[in-house]
Amino acid sequence: MSLYSPLHQRHLALSAKLADFGGWEMPIEYPATTGGGVIAEHTAVRERVGIFDVSHLGKAEIVGAGALEFLNNLITNDLTKITDGQAQYTMLCDDKSGGVIDDLIVYRKSAENLFLIPNASNTTAVVAAISAVAPVGISVKNLHNNFAVIAIQGPKAEAVLKNLGVDISLGYMAFSEITIAGIRTIICRTGYTGEHGYELLPAWQDAEKIWDLLVEGIKSFDGRVCGLGARDTLRTEMGYPLHGHELSLAITPMQANASWAIGWKKLNFWGKSIADREKLNGPNRILRGLKSLDRGIPRGGMNVKSGAAIIGEITSGTFSPTLRVGIALALLDPKIAIGDTVTIDVRGRESSAVVTKPPFVQSKVK
Repeated sequence: MSLYSPLHQRHLALSAKLADFGGWEMPIEYPATTGGGVIAEHTAVRERVGIFDVSHLGKAEIVGAGALEFLNNLITNDLTKITDGQAQYTMLCDDKSGGVIDDLIVYRKSAENLFLIPNASNTTAVVAAISAVAPVGISVKNLHNNFAVIAIQGPKAEAVLKNLGVDISLGYMAFSEITIAGIRTIICRTGYTGEHGYELLPAWQDAEKIWDLLVEGIKSFDGRVCGLGARDTLRTEMGYPLHGHELSLAITPMQANASWAIGWKKLNFWGKSIADREKLNGPNRILRGLKSLDRGIPRGGMNVKSGAAIIGEITSGTFSPTLRVGIALALLDPKIAIGDTVTIDVRGRESSAVVTKPPFVQSKVK
């Protein structure tokens, strides 16, 4: 049985194409007859502005004396490197295998109050894993249906919010609480597109009001309401991982080329022994980018070859609306170097690609 966003009726009214995403029925794209479609929505974000409903993302909180130290001993990144009012990307790993239970954003409200945004399908597992080891005095709550999440992304995102009376002075990965048309909401300078953007977290019951304001606000900038199809092409162009593809219980942070999200000086975090071993010896596979040299469009699950030998597998692949070529993320033999040419088995036909280091397009998040 599917779960529904608080904006579900708005998507139905816009005739969105809906599909299951982590157990939630979410918009994939909007009709081409109204200016939608994955490519049009993607282009709007890169060139102007777009808004996304990502309320399927999880929400949880960890509250109590010692909450920061407690969580910091579990997650890969180091919460002591950020201050109150800042957010941090991190991962929660399985302590035995070193694989990733989930990647998530932690909002540091204070040392006693931490707000988490895990992936939709992993929220229950994240909350359960943390709750199982929480000491007396520290509360771990699943708030999945307490907040909506609405992303506004693109070079005109700030201008849209300013027109709505929001004074935006946040640095990247910083957050605060603001008021829009009398509605209180958390706003954070984050996103999943590689563009300058924000994510708003109003209360569940206020989601439609905030959404309607943004839908109206983007019109003067020729903005688009965007689905998760465009969100996926945008994040793939940036090389951002998606759990279940580039990260999983079978894929470690080092294999996912995410060592930058590990606090190596920390004494403890789940999966540290495996991460330390892979740092010393090197992982047995590494995430790389692939850029097609012909008309082939790579897709997840396709084999990557060097000569006759299979040297890896694509984790995510798509057509890049920005570059107008096929691009992919793939777990490859670490002996394969940046700049090497490989072949992809595209449904029985060999397609050539060059190994690259993502992002495929310039990041503009800051």
